[in-house]
Amino acid sequence: MQPMHNEQKDKFELHLDEMIIKIQTCQKKRNLSTCSICDKYLNCDLREEYIKSVYNSMSKGETGGFEF
Repeated sequence: MQPMHNEQKDKFELHLDEMIIKIQTCQKKRNLSTCSICDKYLNCDLREEYIKSVYNSMSKGETGGFEF
């Protein structure tokens, strides 16, 4: 059995990786250390998509719980 870090990422993890880069890029562009201090925090489509990608990476797209 190989350690988990050597396993291939699924589509949900790959999408999360992409969203992390997009969020970090946006934060750098706005000179912010976190989204929570941004004036667009509550109405940000990028942040909403990021949150969905986090959930999907944990639930693997299924509803009703997480697989850990």
